[in-house]
Amino acid sequence: MLGTLIVGYSYVRLSETNGLNIRNFLTLAVLIVLNVFPSWIVQAYFKQVDLPGSLRNARSAISIIAGIIIALLLNYCCALLVPSNSHMSDSSVFEPTFTDFLRRLITSLFLVMICYNFFNFIYTNNILQKTQLENEHFRQLQLRAQLLSLQQQISPHFLFNSFSILKTIATDPDTKKFVVQLSHVYRYLLNVNERDVTSLEEELSFVRSYLYILHQRFESALDVTIHVPEAYYNYVIPPLSLQLLMENAIKHNSVSIEHPLQMEISIQDNAKLVVKNSLLPRKTPEESTKLGLQNISERYQLLFRKDIEIIKTADTFTVNLPLISHESYYH
Repeated sequence: MLGTLIVGYSYVRLSETNGLNIRNFLTLAVLIVLNVFPSWIVQAYFKQVDLPGSLRNARSAISIIAGIIIALLLNYCCALLVPSNSHMSDSSVFEPTFTDFLRRLITSLFLVMICYNFFNFIYTNNILQKTQLENEHFRQLQLRAQLLSLQQQISPHFLFNSFSILKTIATDPDTKKFVVQLSHVYRYLLNVNERDVTSLEEELSFVRSYLYILHQRFESALDVTIHVPEAYYNYVIPPLSLQLLMENAIKHNSVSIEHPLQMEISIQDNAKLVVKNSLLPRKTPEESTKLGLQNISERYQLLFRKDIEIIKTADTFTVNLPLISHESYYH
């Protein structure tokens, strides 16, 4: 881009003089670089800076105006540095006329708009490539989440027909309830296959069904409390995040009636979903792959650009999940 500017503009300017002169060409090249480089920096700055409130919508206009002002100032400053005997020198620079100002303003606008369009082309292209890579990465994460959550390739039609039959032939009320809760769990697992996020209400409903199944296995050895106000039910999280954290806690801790594993799901500081469990290390530690936590962390980064927080003390293990409102995600 810079080379094209220098060659093109030099041709126009030098054609007005006595022909090609290396000194004049180099002088003009330096002037163009001194004008273009700050304009490029201004565009890069306004792409990165977090403007307050309504100014975000005027980001492009502000960057262009700022670029013009800086380029205009540099245009005048550079003119003072050019030797007076150079064909590139603008003798009118010392005359504060409107015509001279207008000429320099148009030149600055020309350079800034070229920088703006070229920078945005590169920026948009980079964002597009990054998005494509992230989409591919996210598809891989979704597959890993499905594997971690024991989502097997089974026929849903056959599965739910079997659940219905079991519920019908079961005579014990507890057995009927177990079949109902199990069907809820598998229905949720199958439904979230193609979803990036799920509502907190749906995730908690799934967790309650999942907990019922766990309690049939661990009975009073597992004590889980959920304190999430309904006001937060519309918030969204990556599917199966809570289940992965519960599996992680059970996998790495001793679960016994003598020393029950305590777990709590709650809201903290109106901005975090907190999943905390007591630390009861196994006598024979389970090998940790950290795939569950890594999966949740990477999905939060890809979906929301947010980090999860992991806090380990002598007695507890806590994971703080950022709360994402439905409005902020879908708008």
